Amino acid sequence: MDFAKLKNVYFLGIGGIGMSALARYFKAMGKQVNGYDKTPTPLTDALTKEGIPVHFKDAVSEIPADVLNDSKERTLLVYTPAIPKDHAEYQHFIAAGYKIWKRSEVLGLITQNAFTIAVAGTHGKTTTSSMIAHLLRSAGVDCSAFLGGITKNYNTNLLIGKNNSKSIVVVEADEYDRSFLTLFPDIAVITSMDADHLDIYGDKNYMEESYRLFAAQVKEGGTLIYRKGLDIGSSKVNKKTADYSVQGKADFFAGNIRIENHRYHFDWNEAGHCIKDLTSEMPGLHNVENAVAAIGVVRQLGISDEQIRKGLSTYTGVKRRFDYQVKSNNVIYIDDYAHHPEELRACIASARELYPGKRIMGIFQPHLFTRTRDFADGFASSLSLLDDLVLLDIYPAREQPIDGVNSKLIWDKVTLKTKSLARLSDFPEALRQHEFDVLLTLGAGDIDQLVNPITEYLQQSE
Repeated sequence: MDFAKLKNVYFLGIGGIGMSALARYFKAMGKQVNGYDKTPTPLTDALTKEGIPVHFKDAVSEIPADVLNDSKERTLLVYTPAIPKDHAEYQHFIAAGYKIWKRSEVLGLITQNAFTIAVAGTHGKTTTSSMIAHLLRSAGVDCSAFLGGITKNYNTNLLIGKNNSKSIVVVEADEYDRSFLTLFPDIAVITSMDADHLDIYGDKNYMEESYRLFAAQVKEGGTLIYRKGLDIGSSKVNKKTADYSVQGKADFFAGNIRIENHRYHFDWNEAGHCIKDLTSEMPGLHNVENAVAAIGVVRQLGISDEQIRKGLSTYTGVKRRFDYQVKSNNVIYIDDYAHHPEELRACIASARELYPGKRIMGIFQPHLFTRTRDFADGFASSLSLLDDLVLLDIYPAREQPIDGVNSKLIWDKVTLKTKSLARLSDFPEALRQHEFDVLLTLGAGDIDQLVNPITEYLQQSE
């Protein structure tokens, strides 16, 4: 694929967080970019304002004439696996003999000649990759980044280096559909390998094997950094390796961890080297762990201790990752993307650590029927750490309903005395029925539609 020859880039599923980053990338390259998505969202609204037209009707007649009439050599078609195979536009391009590229394949093409830092993991990858990018940029290192969330520091999921063809590229390596196997990084990070996407993998063992294949694709002489305890098998061959930990000794580890004024402070340690009293705006022990990994990466590139200290202190995180919406003397409201049992556990535990003795309520929207079916026990265990739980209907995303799988499957297993089922449309008015000091909205679906109404409701109730 010669990007220089391209005129049109067309996306099926342009509103996804990874797809939208690619759309912005090609727009910045001067290409004509258009796309389809199922429904309007704040992200598709933003793309439209940036000059990228998006339509929401699956019809060949909606495809721009320039895309339909130009040559195949001048047109790049990109799709997400969330697009069903019976999609009318998808079927039109297949019948017309076009090659349709997966998002991950295009990302592999973009990064194949760049110095690539790839961060993979069931959870932690968005924060860790965006933290790496910020630490580099804060230190004056030219880098691009394709991220799985909107960074607060830059208000985007795409960073483009000044010298785009030669700068370092930081990418979030997605395990869904084995997408990360299109990448061959110079530095790779694996933050976690907890079971997920079993609709794709079928079995945790196959998922873990895919992570080991990803680790094995680190270039010869490159560096593999992984969370202590993960089984990466024989992936250590022909590369430098280091493990990291937030609790206990490892090649990189945190020490002297403490909370002061609702902020974590810690020391970063490597054999014979210690960076004392680091802190960031990111709450939670899991984010200290993400920082340990990110610091381990940038030190491979010569970033100094003082540059690390400054960069970490100015890193403000990613939207929808322990994202404070209201912070007053009467109530705390935090929105979080958590949609896996371990992510929920980490988020709720962080709230407990920061606000001990406070009554914590969570509103959770399960994401996918298969994930709900596969992890109902884990969801129930994590959500039982709350004081009050409201469960919303399952957000289906790309899936069709499964008989017997609904939110009540989790609700029945939750051990809380105070729990209820509700609909998205019940809020924010339903908050009147609950008493809480800390409120969490949790999930990866369209629960983010509640953020502004709930924020306004709580502020008006002050």
